[in-house]
Amino acid sequence: MSAAENRLLFAWLEVTGLCNEFCDHCYADSSPKGTHGTMTVQDWINVIDQLADIGALDVQFIGGEPTLYPHLAELIEHAHGRGLGIEVFSNLTHIHEPLWETFKAHGVKLATSYYSDEAADHDEVTRLRGSHKKTRANVEKALELGVTLRGGVVAVNPGQRVEAAARDLLALGVEQVGGDRTRAFGRASRGAAPGIPDLCGHCAHEKCAIGPTGDVWPCVLGRFLKLGNVLDTPLAKVWGGAQMASVAEAIAEVHGAGVQSCTPPQFLPMCGPCAPCVPSVGHCDPKEAGAAATIGALT
Repeated sequence: MSAAENRLLFAWLEVTGLCNEFCDHCYADSSPKGTHGTMTVQDWINVIDQLADIGALDVQFIGGEPTLYPHLAELIEHAHGRGLGIEVFSNLTHIHEPLWETFKAHGVKLATSYYSDEAADHDEVTRLRGSHKKTRANVEKALELGVTLRGGVVAVNPGQRVEAAARDLLALGVEQVGGDRTRAFGRASRGAAPGIPDLCGHCAHEKCAIGPTGDVWPCVLGRFLKLGNVLDTPLAKVWGGAQMASVAEAIAEVHGAGVQSCTPPQFLPMCGPCAPCVPSVGHCDPKEAGAAATIGALT
């Protein structure tokens, strides 16, 4: 499929690998030991410009914890100025007042993870004491400020009270609450090498991810499938290049023309071709319904 037939509409921008939490299931293997990588602020601005020039519609700033990236506000302002829709996926534990002002001024949407209505359960997942209290308080603040917020619950530990977590978010006023199971990428893989069969098959369909070293991937989970690097190749050439075609062909060989199951990472703003999937459906993996399906039924 050519770039003209497969327009790049959305990109995850992983601006940092630094995170103040240390979740066992983190697909990006982020932690307090992570770094901001090798991409400079100007490099990210160039990427945003290239996305806008290509015709992309939306970006999602991710990490790591993107609010720990010192130039996030600058990048948000630039993306807004280029007409891109913006979402920030944050654990909501580290948002200072100036950043709230940036969110409001530029129509930023938020997405967050919420693991339990019980603080001890949530903090056990994040391995950060007090994270539940901060996240819940900032969920309430976002809603008070009129900032659009999506939430989701990932089933990580036995007895985690995931259904109660979803009900708690709904009770707070979060209108979109999705659920998901732990996926075997990053730390959750326990050292196993990921493969194309582990992906949903929608990778590189109208979307890509760009990491803190400039690497371009078909999605945030498919980081073992490098398409190129924006530090040495313009994004338009990466997207329409030979490596992109090779990866897309390899994905199609495994998953076929009709994808058997839709298993994107949690709470994506778009996942195509039936976007939005999570959280509007909650969980749409026919092979593994599990606890997440129960969460979806609550919404």
